[in-house]
Amino acid sequence: MTTILHITASGLSDGSVSRAATAKIISDLSPTKVITRDLAVTPLPQVDSTWINARLVPASDRSAEDNAALALSDTLIAEIEGADIIVIGMPIYNFGMPAALKAWIDLIARPGVTFYYTEGGPVGLVKGKKAIVAVASGGVPVDSPVDFATPHLRQVLQFVGVDDITVHTAKDIIPEAA
Repeated sequence: MTTILHITASGLSDGSVSRAATAKIISDLSPTKVITRDLAVTPLPQVDSTWINARLVPASDRSAEDNAALALSDTLIAEIEGADIIVIGMPIYNFGMPAALKAWIDLIARPGVTFYYTEGGPVGLVKGKKAIVAVASGGVPVDSPVDFATPHLRQVLQFVGVDDITVHTAKDIIPEAA
């Protein structure tokens, strides 16, 4: 059984190259189950002071307000933990990732849950996952000096423990999108 967590962040629903590319990736993988998190259709909240403070409270000491503040983050992390492969469609907007994808990152990067710090540096806790990223960019070459999205996403995935990361341009997956 293969479970895919499909993260899509394009603000376009029709005509989105990153959505078409991830659809092809998923179709080619023929998973048993797909969990889709469409960040444009169902936007995630930005982290706020309540969330920032609650994430540092030990689980046994959390108030009902702390637990409520972390509930969505817990759900997003459970989606990652339940997946074998994470497929992310990432358009590049103004040299970076969409704010919707950044909100997802902020909510899944949790100390003591998806990573922890040691004297030797951070250790990711999300192990045994593969990530496949389809990057759509009209004019910013992937991994060029002006691509601030791809290195950022790669860094965050590695930070939380995902070491098997493949990045494709959407044009490599769907040549007719060129």
